[in-house]
Amino acid sequence: MDSADLIVYATTWCGDCRRARAFLERHQIPHTWINVDQDKEAEALVRRWNNGNRSVPTLVFPDGSRLVEPSDTALAEKLGLPV
Repeated sequence: MDSADLIVYATTWCGDCRRARAFLERHQIPHTWINVDQDKEAEALVRRWNNGNRSVPTLVFPDGSRLVEPSDTALAEKLGLPV
């Protein structure tokens, strides 16, 4: 997986976003971080995907699937890492 494959829509102030980023970095999972506070088009995408809610983090995987506000366990399972 290269950095363009996993996209994380998030904010800098969100605790779940910081936890997800720490998880990805701890497991050396390359990703692209998009701050929806600074990118209004990205915020609109997140709202569209989440029934009008600004739910972050929203992670988009290479296969097009998404996880919204995932736990570390859900991330590990999706990425094929030991739980």
